[in-house]
Amino acid sequence: MVVSRRTTLSLRGLALGYLTLLLLAPLVIVFWRTFEHGVGTAWSFMTTPAAISALWLSVLIALIAVPLNTIFGVGCALVLVRGKARGRALLDALIDLPFVVSPVIVGLALVLVYGQGGWLGSDQVIYAVPGMVIATVFVSLPFVVREVAPVLSELGDQQEQAAATLGASSWQTFWRVTLPSIRWGVGYGVVLTTARALGEIGAVLVVSSNVAGSTLTLPLLVFQRDSQVGGQVTTSVYAAATELAVLSVAVLLVMTVLGSRRVQAR
Repeated sequence: MVVSRRTTLSLRGLALGYLTLLLLAPLVIVFWRTFEHGVGTAWSFMTTPAAISALWLSVLIALIAVPLNTIFGVGCALVLVRGKARGRALLDALIDLPFVVSPVIVGLALVLVYGQGGWLGSDQVIYAVPGMVIATVFVSLPFVVREVAPVLSELGDQQEQAAATLGASSWQTFWRVTLPSIRWGVGYGVVLTTARALGEIGAVLVVSSNVAGSTLTLPLLVFQRDSQVGGQVTTSVYAAATELAVLSVAVLLVMTVLGSRRVQAR
C-alpha cells in the first residue's frame, strides 16, 4: 500500500502531538511549577532531611533489587532457552505474573504472608525496609528475563557447544562465551528493572510505614506531600516530583543508548 507524503506527515504530526500532550507537557509543567518561586525555594524543599532520606532509600532499594533480579533473570533465561527440564512452560507463565497482578494486590499478599499473624509473620519485614525490598523485587522481576531470553534464542548454542568441545567448563563457557554475547540484552534489562524499582509506589505503599527518614521512598514522599496539603499541589510536591523525574530521564537516556548498542550488536 502506497501512502502519500501528506498522509505520512499528518500521521507523524498526530503522533508527536499526542506524545507532547501525554508526556512532554506534564513534565514541563512539573519543572515550571517547581521553580516558579525561585531556585532557592525549590532547592530548600529538595534538600530537606525527609527528601534526602527518601532519595537515598529509593537508590538503596534499587541497588538491592536490581542485582538480585539480574542474577535471577539471566539464570532463568538460560533455563527457559537452554534447559530441557519439564515445567518450563509453567515457569515462563509465572515470570509474567508481576505484569498482570496489581501492585496493590502484591503488597497485600506480602502483608498476609510476612505480617503479624501471617504464615511467616515477622516484625522485621512488613512496614520496614525488607518488606519494601521484597515488594520491589517482585514487581521488577520479569524485565531481565524478557530481555535476555530472546537474545539467547537468536544466538543459538553453537558457540557454547564449540567451547565445550575445546574443553571449557560450563562456568568458563558462561563467562567467556555466553555473557559477552548477551551483555547488551542484560544491560537493557537492568535499566528497565532500575526504572521500575525507582518508580514503584503501589506495592511499596502497602508494606511501608511511611515514616520519613526510615521507610519513605521518593515516590511515597510525593504521595505523602500531596496528601498532606489536601490535594492543593505546592512547590514541595513538585520539588520531590522533579527529583524523581530527573532520575527517570537519566534512566531513559541510558536505556536509549543501550537500545541502540543492542541493535548494532545484532
